[in-house]
Amino acid sequence: MKKNLLVAILLVATIMAAFCQGAQETKPAANTTPVAAANGNIAEAFQVPANGYDGSAVTLKFYHTMGTNLSSVLDDYIAEFNTLYPNITIVWEQVGSYDDVRDQISTEIFVGGQPNIAYCYPDHVALYNMAGAVATLDNLINSDIVVTRADGTTETLGLTQEQKDDFIEGYYNEGRQFGDGLMYSMPLSKSTEVLYYNKTFFDANGIKVPATWAELEQVCAQIKAIDPECIPLGYDSDSNWFITMCEQYKSPYTSATGDHYLFNNEQNIAFIKMFRDWYQKGYITTQRLYGAYTSGLFVAQTGTKSYMSIGSSAGATHQRPAANADGSYPFEVGIATIPQVSQSNKKVISQGPSVCIFDKANAQEVVASWLFVKYLTTTVEFQAEFSMASGYVPVIKSVGENEIYADFIASADGGTYVSALSAKVCLEQEEAYYTSPAFNGSSTARDQVGALLSKCITLADDKKIAEAFEDAIDECEYAN
Repeated sequence: MKKNLLVAILLVATIMAAFCQGAQETKPAANTTPVAAANGNIAEAFQVPANGYDGSAVTLKFYHTMGTNLSSVLDDYIAEFNTLYPNITIVWEQVGSYDDVRDQISTEIFVGGQPNIAYCYPDHVALYNMAGAVATLDNLINSDIVVTRADGTTETLGLTQEQKDDFIEGYYNEGRQFGDGLMYSMPLSKSTEVLYYNKTFFDANGIKVPATWAELEQVCAQIKAIDPECIPLGYDSDSNWFITMCEQYKSPYTSATGDHYLFNNEQNIAFIKMFRDWYQKGYITTQRLYGAYTSGLFVAQTGTKSYMSIGSSAGATHQRPAANADGSYPFEVGIATIPQVSQSNKKVISQGPSVCIFDKANAQEVVASWLFVKYLTTTVEFQAEFSMASGYVPVIKSVGENEIYADFIASADGGTYVSALSAKVCLEQEEAYYTSPAFNGSSTARDQVGALLSKCITLADDKKIAEAFEDAIDECEYAN
């Protein structure tokens, strides 16, 4: 098996090397300087033209996944941006899902037809970087070149220290998770995971919201004693649960450099066995095991139900039961930070789209792309309006001082304004956010550990659990 695995790895490496060479030959290197990246790939450090943006007429293509409501918000702010830079034309395309964006761009890179700007996740960027297609942002971020706008006002091309400090640190640092210390993306709008709980039930039964996993086990036992037919907790993402536990325990998961796949270790096997015990007691289920989002159990009024659900903060309205005829709700939803291993090492996952900029032969296209990305990510009004419309949370702290957004957060409750309550919790845990290392193969690892968790908690034999971990590592290495 190992011999076949080695042959497969060498074959994939050969194909990817040819792809990288062909893709790099489609774009000139006049605006970039090769940098030896820590992960062995060639990073391209974008060189900012001496005059920054010179007012050239450029058309920028922007791929995203926004629906109609968000696209209309985007259009409003493109119009505002064009009052400052009328020669920069933004043409956006709604491509479908995040994976659709990734797949379309991966195809277009072969012929140099990728867009200027795109929604991205870290593993997408790692894939694009196999062809050196993404422009690094460090020189743009740190540029002190002064740019004159159409109305005669000026701005620094780069980010001021105040602007840098305004970003929520965990969101901002996602752009540097590639093993070489360089910045490849900027956060646009974010979500995380939160604990939804039936506050009406908890209050009526004197149940305390669990802050740790040890407390969660006790709460599950309390709930099961009250309602023996229920499944106390549903977790929507098997993958997130595994990865988050690695972060909370400080146990290895993956690395962007060296040996990539590190999740086969005793600590990780131990928490999987703990979950197995909970599963056998009927305390938990997951999306893979349930066959659908576990919010369905949480909002259920008949049949099997749950009283806690861990899911995306952006999906708060899906965790709220349907309203009664009089407009009231069957129960009040409570929202809290997910349980932790230790309160001294709080970790919750950072999710939601970032944006990356692609290298182009015309340096002015890259600089103009940066000006637009900078505008979207640092403009308080856009961040506030986009966040309220999307259910995501803003990536800059100063949005909290925006009067409209402050009123939105102040309206938070466990019914009509549950999305505001979700956003409020997200903003209160900003110091706990983490992102995983990004490399070509990180998405495979994510898929494998999700499947591993749901498989192993149904296995009674410890030996089979150990074998499943080994098989998951082999699958990761074989696929990449």
